[in-house]
Amino acid sequence: MSPGPAALVPPDPAWGEQAVGLLAVVRSAFAVLDGAQGMAYDHIGSTAVPGLAAKPFLDLQVRVPVLVAVEDYEDALRATTFVRARGSRPDSPGVTADVPRGTSRPDDPLVWRKALFVSEAPAAILHVRRADSPWAAYTVALRDLLREDAGRRAQYEGLKRRLAHEHAADEDYDDYTRAKTVFFDEVQGELERRVRAVGGPVRSAPYR
Repeated sequence: MSPGPAALVPPDPAWGEQAVGLLAVVRSAFAVLDGAQGMAYDHIGSTAVPGLAAKPFLDLQVRVPVLVAVEDYEDALRATTFVRARGSRPDSPGVTADVPRGTSRPDDPLVWRKALFVSEAPAAILHVRRADSPWAAYTVALRDLLREDAGRRAQYEGLKRRLAHEHAADEDYDDYTRAKTVFFDEVQGELERRVRAVGGPVRSAPYR
């Protein structure tokens, strides 16, 4: 199960409040898990950037001290609207692991592993990553870059609009997701500088 293709929609000021509510639900569900006190909860992705058009799925992230079996998260989320994501294809990106990126690669290859869950109503995607995952840091750095830099925000939205048009007839949005990496490649250096400057993302800044 995974969200299907959807057109970009204008930014909705309610996304921030909706994300806060959903993250509270996830935090409550994950309270039964070991290491719950050390987990961090983030609203990420385009819906976390005021003024940015987005596909209407809230992207949420939980950074965990230790990544346990996906079944443990699945059990914890059973009373919520989130279910385990299986991916549209065998090679769907970012379902069980993130594609390694960046100039500094950790020695532990398992740092790229993740768990992914989706909710249809409300429409949301939940990424569970290790706290030391480079991707966990990059997602927060990208969100903050787009919030602060109007030029980058406009550039990213323009690319997304073009790709959304090109992939409008796709059965899923795997190719749309892969195509966006051209932007990530361009800003990778900026993301790494931001991560180094703060020693890794340690805050969950609100939508504002």
